[in-house]
Order: sequence, then structure tokens, then C-alpha cells
Amino acid sequence: MSARRRGVPPGRAGRLRLRHSLGTAVRGAELLERKLRLLLDREREVRRTAEEAGRVWRDRLAEAETWCVRGLLIGGERALFEAAPADRAGVDVEWTALMGVSHPSRVSWKAPVRSLAERTPGNTALAHAQTAYRAAVRAAAEHSAARSAAELIAAEAERTRQRVRALRRHWIPRLTGELAAVELALEEAEHEEAVRRRWAASSRDRAGG
Repeated sequence: MSARRRGVPPGRAGRLRLRHSLGTAVRGAELLERKLRLLLDREREVRRTAEEAGRVWRDRLAEAETWCVRGLLIGGERALFEAAPADRAGVDVEWTALMGVSHPSRVSWKAPVRSLAERTPGNTALAHAQTAYRAAVRAAAEHSAARSAAELIAAEAERTRQRVRALRRHWIPRLTGELAAVELALEEAEHEEAVRRRWAASSRDRAGG
């Protein structure tokens, strides 16, 4: 595709426009590459957080189920239901933004509060189960939030990678080629003009002689 077909004016004006467009494209690619590095670093960090929270979640859940079975064997199902508080746990997810990507950043946990009128766990096993279940729920929330953040960041990283690829593989080479063609045309035109001037000067000298 020629510079003329792209709407670029011929001559020095076209060269200036192409140089400006090429410079803008190169700077844009550099900024996008910097953004991509930051996104990938953050994604790796968040995925590590998710993996750790997932491990804690599975460990605490297994621990809670073990204690729960022991508590049931000791006190029966009635003891289990009597030990459960009426209040519910609360989870709030805080969001932040990185390079324009909004994603979960932190989980605030509120444990259920047992009223004075409610019974406490009837045996030690159920008390341990309660503690482990609370830790498991909190870890599950952190795991889910971190996984969601990682997926959102990864999606933006992929979009950014595609934009960099388009600039580096297509747009910048195309502008570079068009600029080279315009500069070559200018060089040839300047050479032809110089030849004409020398020929005109030579003709005047011969006429004067």
C-alpha cells in the first residue's frame, strides 16, 4: 500500500507525517510492552496468592470435616445443629485497578457472632470443627477473589499482547516501508533537480561563451 493511497501527501509534508506516525506507533508499542510486563507480574503474584489460599482452604476443610465427624460421634446430630450460630459469616470484596483493569484486591471477613442466648458447641471436637470451618470459608473467599483477579488481569494482558503484536508485526513495518519509499522518492527528486540545475547552468555557460 503506497503512501499516496493511504492519504499521505507527497513530498516533505508526507515524510513529516509518516515520521510522526511511526514515532507515535513505536512509543505506543513501548508503553504497551511496559503495561504488559506489569500485568504479567501482577498476574503471577495473584495466582500465587490464589494457590496458597486454595491450599489453606482444602487443608482447613479436611480438618473441619474430621473434627465434625468426631463431634457427631460424641454428641450426635442434635449437638451439631445446636452448636451452629444463627448469625451468618460476612464477606466483603474490595476492588482496585491496575493499568485500567478493575479486579478484586482484598477480602474482608466477618465471623458469625453467637448471641448470649445461643448454646456453645457441646464438645471439644465441635468447637475445633467450628474454628476450622471458619478458616476454610475465609480461605475459600480469598481463593475465589484471587482467582477472579488473575483471570481479569490475564484477559487484559492477552488483549495488550495482541495490540503489541499488531504494532510490531504490521503497523510499524508498514509505516517504516512507506517512509522509506517516500524518502527514496524525495532523494530521487532532489537528484533529478540537481541534475537539471547543473544542465541549466552548463547551458547558460555555453550560451555566454
